[in-house]
Amino acid sequence: MKKKDLERIEALLHEERERLLAELEHLDHSFLESVKDASGDLSAYSFHMADQGSDAYEREMNSLRSSAEGRLLMETVEALRRLYRGEYGICAGCGETIARERLLAMPQATRCLACKTQEERAGR
Repeated sequence: MKKKDLERIEALLHEERERLLAELEHLDHSFLESVKDASGDLSAYSFHMADQGSDAYEREMNSLRSSAEGRLLMETVEALRRLYRGEYGICAGCGETIARERLLAMPQATRCLACKTQEERAGR
C-alpha cells in the first residue's frame, strides 16, 4: 500500500479507537445510572415488577453493547499493532494482500473478501 493510504488508515483507526473508548465510557455511566432507583440509592432492585423487568432489560442491553464495542476496540488496537509492525493488509487466511478498498471501508479487516466469504459460509 502507498504511504498516503497507510496514514489515512492509521488516522481512521485512531478515530475509531477514540470513538469506541468514549462509547464504552458512556455505556459504563449508563449502567451505573440504571442501577440507581428513584430515591437515589445504588440499589439494583425496583419495587414494581414492571420496573424490575425494564431495569433488567436495560442492563442486559448495555452489557451486550459493551461486549460488542469492547471486541471492536480490541480489533482496532490489533489493527494498529499490525500497522506499526508492517504486517497490516495481509490476509490471515491466504497470505495475499487485502484490497485497498476493503481496508478503507473496514480498517480492522484481517481477511480478504474471498477468505472472509469462505469463513462465513463455513460457519453456517
